[in-house]
Amino acid sequence: MAASSAIASSSTAFINKKDVGLSAFSSQSSFSVQTARKRISKKIVSVMTPQQTERKPATTGSVKTGMTMTEKILAKASDKPDVCPGDNVWVNVDVLMTHDVCGPGSIGIFKKEFGQNAKVWDREKLVIIPDHYIFTTDERANRNVDILRDFCNEQNIKYFYDIKDLGNFRANPDYKGVCHVALAQEGHCRPGEVLLGTDSHTCTAGAFGQFATGIGNTDAGFVLGTGKILLKVPPTLRFVMDGEMPDYLLAKDLILQIIGEISVAGATYKAMEFVGTTVESLTMEERMTLCNMVVEAGGKNGVIPADKMTYDYLEGRTSVPYEPVYSDEGARYLKEYRFDVSKLEPLVAKPHSPDNRALARECKDVKIDRVYIGSCTGGKTEDFMAAAKVFLASGKKVKVPTFLVPATQKVWMDVYSLPVPGSGGKTCSQIFEEAGCDTPASPSCGACLGGPKDTYARMNEAQVCVSTTNRNFPGRMGHKEGQIYLASPYTAAASALTGYVTDPREFLQ
Repeated sequence: MAASSAIASSSTAFINKKDVGLSAFSSQSSFSVQTARKRISKKIVSVMTPQQTERKPATTGSVKTGMTMTEKILAKASDKPDVCPGDNVWVNVDVLMTHDVCGPGSIGIFKKEFGQNAKVWDREKLVIIPDHYIFTTDERANRNVDILRDFCNEQNIKYFYDIKDLGNFRANPDYKGVCHVALAQEGHCRPGEVLLGTDSHTCTAGAFGQFATGIGNTDAGFVLGTGKILLKVPPTLRFVMDGEMPDYLLAKDLILQIIGEISVAGATYKAMEFVGTTVESLTMEERMTLCNMVVEAGGKNGVIPADKMTYDYLEGRTSVPYEPVYSDEGARYLKEYRFDVSKLEPLVAKPHSPDNRALARECKDVKIDRVYIGSCTGGKTEDFMAAAKVFLASGKKVKVPTFLVPATQKVWMDVYSLPVPGSGGKTCSQIFEEAGCDTPASPSCGACLGGPKDTYARMNEAQVCVSTTNRNFPGRMGHKEGQIYLASPYTAAASALTGYVTDPREFLQ
């Protein structure tokens, strides 16, 4: 776990944690009621005439319990006026996503249970995205994509982002890349909806103000046939993040701070709702990073209220009408955590757990062998822009192999076309080349989860890696004895320049 000094230093930004219960109702209340009863006069002042018309509930004084965003979305999706944490409800699914690793298993269960000739519940609500084990000669990995293709042809699935030419991904206009980033870019993430995916990081989409969570193959097989799923309503943890974001921090630092504070089991089967001025200032891609790693704290889902930033991102990406929901003022939260973000410092999660939090500057003596920038967590356009900013500020070359894996085909194009602010018109790719990084690879999940032996940048030796990915368990990126330090793109780029875990302030200030 993180050194105690790291916890002590970084928790200065942690203000307080408040348990919200029923303790607000004093035990004296029953006494007060009894006393009041004794004083009531028995004298009849007036007699009311019988009510002629039935009053509507809103005018009879009935009490409505406030709901959180997550509770509201699940209530609406289950056709109920309200739900409470712990309720089991049948939920109508708006979008189901699956990919090449879990898709074949889900399809197999669907055919076994519903019949070989059964049709999916809605061919336009299913999104199938090959992305995990793509650029490999592994026969079983290639076969998985073939199974997806056959199923999509058979079912006439509208949203299948296929890849056939593995030698040149650009020859496949339909191919996207990492599912969680592609879902957002292609307009499948919408406020107020229920999005399920056969991948634990489906929670990324909660950045759009929707309920998004990962499910298993069996559940997915059932959803394929019915469009429904039985879910238990989770209680909600509320994270209030205020203060101006320092220019050396990114959303990755924020979520590592939170996971370090509550542990990898701190949000088990709970919704994590993020609010506050800091969260409101984040871009959509940074909000996605924040929600992406709630599952590393055990969270069922992460969610951020939709606002103008959300609507601007969705404009031109989707024509499907959506209805945002917001937590009621009287909503009940299991706990509330408050952070002053202006006091935070760049963080890392040391091997071998995402909650093994430490300050980057406290790990300055950790020698590293490589840096990896990519994945659904840290392979978005803004992640590469952030890394390029550090390389540009330093004017130096990297001292260790630095692997770059854009999440999607669009991100790859951005890396080669968008000018980096303050660079005089240079693109990320030009800055990366000047810094001595590896050429940006074909978009996919890459080495984030190891993969077949020939996966680009896979850790096939016991090395030390600073990575913008989401998990650092033993064997996660390939070798069981590899050591992974999770970090932001700023910290990853700074570490590449020195060959040691490095605080990005060395180059950004």
